[in-house]
Amino acid sequence: MRSNLRGTAFGLLTPVFLGVAPIFGKMAINEGADSFTVAAWRTVIAVVFLWMVYALFARKYIYIYPAGLLGCVVIGVVNGIGSLFYYGGLGMLDASQAQLLNGMYLIFAVLLSRINGERIDRRLVVRVLLAMIALFIITGFGQSSVNWLGVGLMLANALMFAGTVILSQYVLYEMPAPTVTLYILTSMAVLVSMVWVVLGKPMTPQVLENALPPILALAVTTALSRVALFSGVKIFGSLQTAVLALGEIGVALALAFAVLGDRLTPAQVVGIGFLTVSILMIRPRDLLPHGFNPNMLVSNIADVQFQWIAFDQAFGKRAPVLEDDQPTAPKLTTVEMRMIRDMMGARHGPVKPLSTNKDDYGHVPPLMRDDDPPADD
Repeated sequence: MRSNLRGTAFGLLTPVFLGVAPIFGKMAINEGADSFTVAAWRTVIAVVFLWMVYALFARKYIYIYPAGLLGCVVIGVVNGIGSLFYYGGLGMLDASQAQLLNGMYLIFAVLLSRINGERIDRRLVVRVLLAMIALFIITGFGQSSVNWLGVGLMLANALMFAGTVILSQYVLYEMPAPTVTLYILTSMAVLVSMVWVVLGKPMTPQVLENALPPILALAVTTALSRVALFSGVKIFGSLQTAVLALGEIGVALALAFAVLGDRLTPAQVVGIGFLTVSILMIRPRDLLPHGFNPNMLVSNIADVQFQWIAFDQAFGKRAPVLEDDQPTAPKLTTVEMRMIRDMMGARHGPVKPLSTNKDDYGHVPPLMRDDDPPADD
């Protein structure tokens, strides 16, 4: 109960932690740090911070099984690519305009949930049209000329973030949010560090002195925002968390106005209205997980391995001398194999599984032996 309350509180704080990201990021970029450096340093520092906290206070969340780790790596790569797009676009746009464009991720999330071939209804078409109108107004009626490369990078990040929210539903079914956060951020750190080594620019001592404080603040809020985001997805579901996280736009706009001096034109305010209407038309079933499950990449291998272990432990004979790599010796005779076959019900051929679907029979059929008398009609 206490853990659920803690997760709920973190979920409600998601827009606050996400909303300060463009402010600290823009402050670091304004001090001379390039976008790749900001993306890499804030992620690496956030990961180091999380590993230290987990090692000292929450070691139980460090354990992860291989299939879950693979799912986190997939999501981390998607989120990491998106973060590179985000800070690249943030360096070319105002913080307020960048955050408004980032709010398009919810529209992308709905579209991604339909990639399995579901019918596109009229409601979805209206939502997309309203979002496109909002996008046109927000980008085309600002106080400065449009940087289309920056707009494209922010929209690419919105697409990646939508994929992060959709895919995270699968791994969160089986793992706690703190574990998912740790390994997704770690995967992100590996990716963005590799990109930074190739494309990043070294910072001079003066730039480092001025840019390091906002990068440190950005790293801490990044760690907290990911814990809050995935806690929200686990407790509230993807739609409620995504809609709740859109409160980051209000937080970012208020801070950009007070700290960075950003201003929106009246036309852009109208564009915000169109975007809001488009988002409010989204229904809970629009974000149901129908797409790609990263954990299924190794599910068949895991299932076969589980069957081997189960059979070995159930029917294998103990070896005279136990070894670490071979605790049992499943060498069965022909008679023993026949006895196992009879026990499993395969006396005269393959077993046809009994359906547990009540729609097939009206009830779940009872198990019967071959020598049982037929039931009276």
